[in-house]
Amino acid sequence: MLRILVVDDDKNTRFFIKEALTLEGYEVFCAMNGEEALEVYDREYIDLVIVDIMMPKMDGYAFTRALRETNKELLVLMISAKQLPEDRKRGFLAGIDDYMSKPIDPEELVLRIRALLHRAHLNESRRITVGEITVDYDSFTVTGHGETLELPQKEFLLLYKLLSYPDKIFTKIQLMDEIWGMDCETGWETVTVHIARLRKRFEGWEEFRIENVRGLGYKAVRCV
Repeated sequence: MLRILVVDDDKNTRFFIKEALTLEGYEVFCAMNGEEALEVYDREYIDLVIVDIMMPKMDGYAFTRALRETNKELLVLMISAKQLPEDRKRGFLAGIDDYMSKPIDPEELVLRIRALLHRAHLNESRRITVGEITVDYDSFTVTGHGETLELPQKEFLLLYKLLSYPDKIFTKIQLMDEIWGMDCETGWETVTVHIARLRKRFEGWEEFRIENVRGLGYKAVRCV
């Protein structure tokens, strides 16, 4: 299930958008300003953000800039009653992917979200297939060899990240920042621990392996 964060200081707007997206099968989190949204983002794995401009404490522009300092790939859809070209330009310069004017039409909102997800090559099921093995993001499970394993969240996200980009080397710090968050108080050694757990869990599975690249980090290698 894809996870969307809605950031708007108007509770009626938050409720309206959450209801519309929940009916479409998305998991929705809400925040009332940019500061609160960053806290949610640090705790939860988010696929797409819908953010208003005018909010207390941290507006949509500042939130987007702060987000882009740590994640340049997360999809951001800005919504606002502001309709001047200058407002849209500021949004895109801050790093948004799309801009939608209020009042929000729920059908158009869903269509824009689907277009963004398609453009980013995300799909509703988000399954990775490696030979006879299926890695299913919806259920945090890995199926193969006649069994289905439900992994702890961090282990699954780590495996899913590596298998999504086979042969790409990720440093321990990169993996720590993307999966645990930059403000996590745990050291990067926890990545090593989770990698060891994954290797032990899938020992004997010949479809893929996780390799240690000395002095750099880790990469997943598909063997089929």
